Amino acid sequence: MESIDTLVTARWVLPVEPDARVLDDHSVAVRDGRIVDVLPAVEARARYDAAETLDRPHHVLLPGLVNAHTHAAMVLLRGRAENLPLEPWLRTAVWPLEKRWVDPEYVRDGTELAIAEMIRGGVTCFADMHLWPNVVAQTAAAAHIRASVGLVVTEAETSWASTADEYIDRGMRLRDEYKGDPLICTHFAPHSTYSTSDATLARVRRLADELDLPVTIHLHETAGEIERSLERHGCRPLARLAQLGLASPQLVAVHMTQVDARDLDMLAAAGASVVHCPESNLKLGSGICPVAQLLGRGVRVALGTDGAASNNDLDLLAEARIAGLLSAGVGASPGALVASDLVRMATIEGARTLGIGEVTGSLLPGKWADLCCIDLRAPRSWPVHDVATAVVYAASSHQVTDTWVAGRRLLAEGRLRTIDESDVLERAAAWSLRLDATAAVEAAANG
Repeated sequence: MESIDTLVTARWVLPVEPDARVLDDHSVAVRDGRIVDVLPAVEARARYDAAETLDRPHHVLLPGLVNAHTHAAMVLLRGRAENLPLEPWLRTAVWPLEKRWVDPEYVRDGTELAIAEMIRGGVTCFADMHLWPNVVAQTAAAAHIRASVGLVVTEAETSWASTADEYIDRGMRLRDEYKGDPLICTHFAPHSTYSTSDATLARVRRLADELDLPVTIHLHETAGEIERSLERHGCRPLARLAQLGLASPQLVAVHMTQVDARDLDMLAAAGASVVHCPESNLKLGSGICPVAQLLGRGVRVALGTDGAASNNDLDLLAEARIAGLLSAGVGASPGALVASDLVRMATIEGARTLGIGEVTGSLLPGKWADLCCIDLRAPRSWPVHDVATAVVYAASSHQVTDTWVAGRRLLAEGRLRTIDESDVLERAAAWSLRLDATAAVEAAANG
């Protein structure tokens, strides 16, 4: 028999690639952090001698979920900026709080809380956009979760950098530090076209082309963003990026709730990707991304939660469900986006969007063993007639029992293994008290 580290057997396995098939009573064999084999359970028991064998008789085993866009540390602002559209939400609530409070300690504590939530929800990889990305990378590495860390770029002076060039230079040093790391990769993350100059965007494009890095940017998030771009630049934001050479396969357009026929043509021709964040877009009243139309034009679409300050959670299964319901309801076409499409958007399409689809996002031999296991034997998701439908439309993130990254089990039967959850929650509570005290002082001062 062949020795391996772990053999996980489940009632159903959703490999995602090469197609949407469901494998009944199959096993995934893992050695040295990578998938060795996916095969029927009977054959697996006869072929492999595993150091650890796990049986999950009522579960579905699938690739770990990929949260393709979030602002992890913003969990510390969960519920602090409510009932506002995007622009006043940013300018009057979020940015003033961040200017006052964001430092390495804040980012570490917030990111670790976010990682705990995501691991519990089956997320094995997240793409982040936040100040102090070095702290994000350190925190993710310590928790052993996969992360694509955004090299934030803006013109605004913050605690992380004073100028756009300093943002880029510090980002380049961080990229070099983690080059070749098995868990941490990087991408450029200019905040938006309205907060970044042409000269800065042009420098980002040159470096992204040279280093072959994705460029993630908030784009076409609101109607107001489109109107301001037309007034100031005479074109829509996507067209401005195209003029600067940024409409390419490296472009990751986050949100895209305001899309016309020319935008569809441009995205499709460029080979760009879109990240759909439906809950945040709905909560901020920003609009709805036309996912079915994008997919119909061959545009890759992944799923993201955005930050918990505008969501208010980091539950990617919930995002998949809302994305499906929105597509069916708005388009009056329930078959345009089916459950297996949504599973792909939450796994392999997210990995491909971040440029790591060759190593994660599906259960193929040779890929890293990034897995999650969901117990479907619960009143809300039983019986199971269609596995993908049960995962997307019935199951809850609370039914995730186990999560692995590179073969290491981070969540074991509902218990976190790499994070001291009690300590993380206590530190988050301390931040809440600080924020509350500041709010009370300001309210008193304003009379």
